[in-house]
Amino acid sequence: MIRKHEVWIVDDDKAIRWVLERALEKVEVASRGFNKADDVLVSLKQFEPSVIITDIRMPGMDGLSLLELVRNESPRIPVIVMTAYADLDRAVAAFRGGAFEYLPKPFDVDDVVEIVQRAMRKSSEAPDVSTALGDTPGVFEIIGSSSAIQEVFRAIGRLADSSMTVLLTGESGTGKELVARALHRHSPRADMPFIALNTPAIPRDLLESELFGHEEGAFTGAAAQRIGRFEQADKGTLFLDEIGDMPPELQTRLLRVLADGEFYRVGGHQPKYADVRVIAATHQLLEERVKAGQFRADLFHRLNVIRLELPSLRDRADDIKVLAEHFLQEVASELGVYPKRLTSGALAALSRFDWPGNVRQLENVCRRVTVMAPSHEVDIGDLPLELLDPDDRSSALEELEWEVMLHRWAEQFVQSSETPVLEEAVPRFETTMIRFALAMSCGRKGKAARLLGWGRNTLTRKIRELGIDD
Repeated sequence: MIRKHEVWIVDDDKAIRWVLERALEKVEVASRGFNKADDVLVSLKQFEPSVIITDIRMPGMDGLSLLELVRNESPRIPVIVMTAYADLDRAVAAFRGGAFEYLPKPFDVDDVVEIVQRAMRKSSEAPDVSTALGDTPGVFEIIGSSSAIQEVFRAIGRLADSSMTVLLTGESGTGKELVARALHRHSPRADMPFIALNTPAIPRDLLESELFGHEEGAFTGAAAQRIGRFEQADKGTLFLDEIGDMPPELQTRLLRVLADGEFYRVGGHQPKYADVRVIAATHQLLEERVKAGQFRADLFHRLNVIRLELPSLRDRADDIKVLAEHFLQEVASELGVYPKRLTSGALAALSRFDWPGNVRQLENVCRRVTVMAPSHEVDIGDLPLELLDPDDRSSALEELEWEVMLHRWAEQFVQSSETPVLEEAVPRFETTMIRFALAMSCGRKGKAARLLGWGRNTLTRKIRELGIDD
């Protein structure tokens, strides 16, 4: 087969091919464009390019099928996969299928050129004989197409078929357990147990038993033998959430298990062994806790084999729309109702919010508006006021019907007081209406009483009972 030092670009979008051809031309790299994968297979019978760049979605054969065929027939050719429909499944499938790199559209042309140059250097080296490893099992609930979440997808793809220890860092609510589950599903341990443990949720004196199990009679209340999380996760994955809060004495025991897989149940004398992949997560800066003497340095280095920082929601604001639509659909399915829809104003307000609680907070907001918003469309006035900036809040208050405002007030009142809501609301409502009627009647009680639909004596009594100043 004749080897040609050129890059083949496979995409049914002529504009994409043109942009990439011009960019490669500037760095003196020859290229050739194809609008469908079938033509590539015909040309491969005569020529072998240095690199192939292919889209995933195309008429006829898709890019992942082309990738598989190229890896089987010409494994030394690096294949760069690109797509406008970026998600975790496609990223993992691309890497698992042997892709050199995965590019979500739109991309930076300079980045593409740099990746192509790396791929060409690889192409000149010894052939890569790795082959595709089959279909990718579905992973759900990690949603988004922003560049920040695409980096996470790439990392999961690169770690597919690996059992390396991973440390997940990032703010609370960024989806660390979802990523841990995705890492497990795309690992050789996918058919074995995934066991999750939230470290701070377990009382300190029970955490050792929770992790390593205990023998009957090991302590007061240990009426029977218990299998710990490590034994439950044997041959599988153990996810330790908020590892930074683990007590120092248990850090020592965990280090021993990570080193050689050996541990003892509480009250036990026979060593136990477990082959467990550990994925740990924390929102804390472990380096600072190590310096402060609150976390073992050797354990930190043992956990920090592969580190994956998850982006905050404010760093992936482009994903807010698709995440919100997903959560609205999910809640509607749970409740058996038609999903609510965000107006452009509501979506813009959500995009301006800082989201200290990240994706988890957005999910809670979607649950709240599904139940509380009075109409099918969720407008800016239906959003919790604490989410709105001053301008949005003023606009929302102006647009709200008084019944909705009253509903909001009642909702907040019952959360902060044990007083019956009508006991508080009725006197305040009557006071407001009486003052309004007196103002409209210039203080004449007879006219004010007629506005209210009361007799004069009733108005006088109410003024006295409510302590309204004449």
